[in-house]
Amino acid sequence: MCRIYGTFNARTAHRELRTVAALLHHGGPDAQSFTAGTEAGHPEWALGNNRLSIMDPEGGDQPYHLDGVTVVFNGELYNHDELRARLTRHGFTFTDRCDGSVLPALYHLYSDRFPEHLDGMYSVAVMDLRDEPRLVIATDESGMKPLYHTWDAATGRFRFASEIPALLGFADIPAHEDPFGLDAYLSLKTPFGERTMFEGIDVLPPAATLVVTRGEGPRLRVRAGSGAAEPHDRTLDETGDELRALLGREVSRLLVADAPVAAITSGGLDSSLVTALAARVHSGLHSFNIAYSGNWPFDERAYAAEVARAAGTVHHQVEIDPASFPELLSDVVWHLGQPNADPITLSTFSLFRAVRDAGFKVALTGDAADELFGGYARMTQAVTAPCGPGWVDTYLDHLAAVPAALRARLYTDDYAAAVADRGPALPEDLLLTLRHGPGSRLQRLCAVEQRYRLPAYHLRRVDHLSMASSVEVRLPFCQPSVVRYATTLADEHRITGGGVKRALYAAAGGLVPDSVLNRPKQPFTLPITAMLQPGSALWDLARATLAPAVLRADGRLRPEAVEGLFTEQAARPSDQVSLALWSLMTHQMWRDQFFAGSSISAPAPQEAR
Repeated sequence: MCRIYGTFNARTAHRELRTVAALLHHGGPDAQSFTAGTEAGHPEWALGNNRLSIMDPEGGDQPYHLDGVTVVFNGELYNHDELRARLTRHGFTFTDRCDGSVLPALYHLYSDRFPEHLDGMYSVAVMDLRDEPRLVIATDESGMKPLYHTWDAATGRFRFASEIPALLGFADIPAHEDPFGLDAYLSLKTPFGERTMFEGIDVLPPAATLVVTRGEGPRLRVRAGSGAAEPHDRTLDETGDELRALLGREVSRLLVADAPVAAITSGGLDSSLVTALAARVHSGLHSFNIAYSGNWPFDERAYAAEVARAAGTVHHQVEIDPASFPELLSDVVWHLGQPNADPITLSTFSLFRAVRDAGFKVALTGDAADELFGGYARMTQAVTAPCGPGWVDTYLDHLAAVPAALRARLYTDDYAAAVADRGPALPEDLLLTLRHGPGSRLQRLCAVEQRYRLPAYHLRRVDHLSMASSVEVRLPFCQPSVVRYATTLADEHRITGGGVKRALYAAAGGLVPDSVLNRPKQPFTLPITAMLQPGSALWDLARATLAPAVLRADGRLRPEAVEGLFTEQAARPSDQVSLALWSLMTHQMWRDQFFAGSSISAPAPQEAR
């Protein structure tokens, strides 16, 4: 696992490369290196890597070089042994067993189609100097390892990095806010697709290969997915048995590491199943759960402890004080690089810091199961809604940080008019998929959740906030075999009669305690409705951050409408109002961090304890 960065057709001083590397140090503290090609004494291209050593710590030095091809790599390749054997038969030789070492030879053999042979989570950059110089960057099928990039059409300069703050570390990349990013953020909780909250900065979508040459600039190709499959004719019991065996194999593969591995155990079905499967093959597995000091709703520590007892793990109960949230939130906003409206960001950041402090570099989680197997209440509501266009608007409101009617009250007249002229914040294909895509309504919902929401809102959050503490997260549910299997499920094996994720419940039977299987589903999130109250640290932070003078100076939100949210939350706390205030607060904190000054500098590193 690493952080990577680079330039193409750009005269970049070595001091800039060192600055970018420093901004990525938290994600790759074990080794830092870069290589650059020069012309007339100036670097014309560069590839850099900050390494978090997980596989073969003594080998795998990056960048990798082979006969005119240079590669840097972030992620894990779980089929590297198979690839190494295949490449050896083609005459290539290897001096170590690190997973990324196979990449230069794989590119030599398959050129731009090399990602089609990878099984894992990754972002890869290849500089090919054998003929006309060309840069090739690629991402995995689920978008687990994001890559941000910018291209100056006037000069042809192209730069990329694993995180936005590092990309802004290049001297001539200005931080300019996309004024329509606020609407995208409030509509979707973070921008979907290739958009970011910065003008001129894009993010590679999942399963993408981008080729950059001096003559043509960047050309993007998104590799074709499997699409909606015809449901296989199998009973629910058969589905459960097959899925349990499949997940067991993938969890076993993801436990292989030359560094300590732990499991995240929230107390819900998904992480509990991963923990139980991991404990069967990993003796002495450690598990981690997070909770908050005090008495708050949605406390799952008792369920997590029961799962740990049943699985026989060494369990760690992490507890954080809500009084520390304002300080934590500043670091969270920085590491995310752009706003994410889920309050769970605070918990995620704190949890992985505790995992690191306990001595673990790798953690398995249950993320992405809801998107694959139909775990969200909004999916059930959409599937059971009457025919007609109304269900789509209702579903989109469930995706939003602030629903459409409330956004209309919050926006100033000028901003509302500008948003109306600009058009929807949604990616163009999202609405087409929902309304007219192939497959059943549920298949279309799952496709949208996996293609758009999962990478943008979920996976980038997990990646950035775990790597902030030098922890690699591995996600069994994002494995290609599991994703493909989910597309073969009959609708009734995902959602039926009010039940959700029926295939997963069938797979977990006998492995996960009945108390967890039979408990009501509840969100794994921060209980902000209870916490965002007058007198709390969060309340004081929100009031100061969303001061009327600040909002008037920006000109997009009505100060009196935001003040009305505070009044309503103090008198009648609700999930909708508390999430709206939280979302507006984190957006303004992001603006204060990235646009208040001209220089980009990372927050002080947290000391291990």
